[in-house]
Amino acid sequence: MKTDNNGPSVAVIDYGMGNLRSVQKGLEKVGCSAIVSSDPSVIASSDGIVLPGVGAYRDCMSNLTQAKLVDTVQDAVREGKPFLGICLGMQILMSISEEFGLHQGLDLVPGRVVKFPPNRDLKVPHMGWNRVYSTGPNPFLKGIPDGSFFYFVHSYYAEPESEDMVATWTDYGLRFCSSISTGNLFACQFHPEKSQRWGLKLLENFGEIVAEYQERN
Repeated sequence: MKTDNNGPSVAVIDYGMGNLRSVQKGLEKVGCSAIVSSDPSVIASSDGIVLPGVGAYRDCMSNLTQAKLVDTVQDAVREGKPFLGICLGMQILMSISEEFGLHQGLDLVPGRVVKFPPNRDLKVPHMGWNRVYSTGPNPFLKGIPDGSFFYFVHSYYAEPESEDMVATWTDYGLRFCSSISTGNLFACQFHPEKSQRWGLKLLENFGEIVAEYQERN
């Protein structure tokens, strides 16, 4: 993929949902050559992929399908290309969601997406800054202090079947999975592009992982 600088090439998937420009700017700030694209060939030729997203799960899958991007995303993850999912871009990786009925996801991470249970003391959606706690060493979280604050906006959260895939957890009336990690894939419920210092550090870590992948390939 042709880019304007020498940083690793990262495709930010444009499927009509998500604050794409803020994600692109965050990646550019940490040295990546980031391009927003809905073209499967451009996305497939990049060194790394970011799938951001806000909105409804069903609409997300519908838009990805119409844009012929489902196979592109699944193939990239299975081939070992560095992949970062953000917010809805994390949830859509799961097998199924309970948001407004049952809807199939990309099924790259076995599990389901569920809604926060009613809690008179806590508002839903969960919106604002909250602490993120690591389950163990992770290259995507390198240099980020445990318990750092990240920015959240969501009413549903992912429940992976395997606890081994849980990279971080967060407490909001219950302890929920706030990011998942397996091999080349990392996905977070919080928004690193809105999370200031530590969010940029996470994007920087992702860029380093993409650069290593670029050198190997």
